[in-house]
Amino acid sequence: MSKLKKTIFTGAATAIVTPFKQGKIDYDSFGKIIEDQIANKIDAIVVAGTTGEAATLTHEEHCDCMRYVVEKVEGRVPVIAGTGSNDTAYGIELSQYACEVGADALLLVTPYYNKATPKGLIKNFLETAEKTTKPIILYNVPSRTGCNIPLSVYKELAKHERIVAVKEASGNISAIAELISECGDSFDIYSGNDDQIVPIMSLGGKGVISVLSNVLPRQTHEMVKMCLDNNYHGATQMQLYYLKLINALFCEVNPVPVKTAMAELGWCDVEMRLPLCEMDDANKAKLLSIMKDYRLL
Repeated sequence: MSKLKKTIFTGAATAIVTPFKQGKIDYDSFGKIIEDQIANKIDAIVVAGTTGEAATLTHEEHCDCMRYVVEKVEGRVPVIAGTGSNDTAYGIELSQYACEVGADALLLVTPYYNKATPKGLIKNFLETAEKTTKPIILYNVPSRTGCNIPLSVYKELAKHERIVAVKEASGNISAIAELISECGDSFDIYSGNDDQIVPIMSLGGKGVISVLSNVLPRQTHEMVKMCLDNNYHGATQMQLYYLKLINALFCEVNPVPVKTAMAELGWCDVEMRLPLCEMDDANKAKLLSIMKDYRLL
């Protein structure tokens, strides 16, 4: 990592769910979830990401959500705000607000649906970096956006002092290995997939931005810490042990299963916003059965 670039966090960050009740954000439940996360050693919190159902938040809700989490956390762990959009101008507006209210970093997904060219991707991210003040984590999740960040784009973006990290959720370990090999001195790399925490960290990753840690914050933190402590045998055992639960949390589109799990654990209502909806009965039964196997219920 370049001396100009500081690591935002090392360890496990939770891509936190956004609790809803009767059509509104349930801040009472939100606060309890945040306190539990911090009490259980989570290393950072990502607000208004994919898992936080950012796509169906109104502008006012998105802003209120970011401000609330920053104020609730009170600097105890870094808060990373999901502010990426398929409209660069709107993404900049959200990003500037996140900077104003004190978020520690921005998480910028590739512009979805538009499927920008490599040149367009570079312009999108550089424009945002130039008009904001906080460090930026790029977010590559082509399965949801229809757009993959190629290595050539990463190399160009690595030159900017405030583009400091990447959440890699492409699932392509070979491409991630190449990214770390070529740009590992310019970016921190975080796993964006819970089933690839240990593989990515073994290549030089700094942690994970996790869905699993909504349900198991302490255990996810411990898995990453084992990697950081070079105890890859122990970390691999944990990765494999929790694999069935991880897979169950992705048996339907995220965040439907994890929000269902959080509701079953008593943290929030199961309420989601269309087009997301309640789980298929068979998938829900499978999820609850696996949660019982892990003695979560």
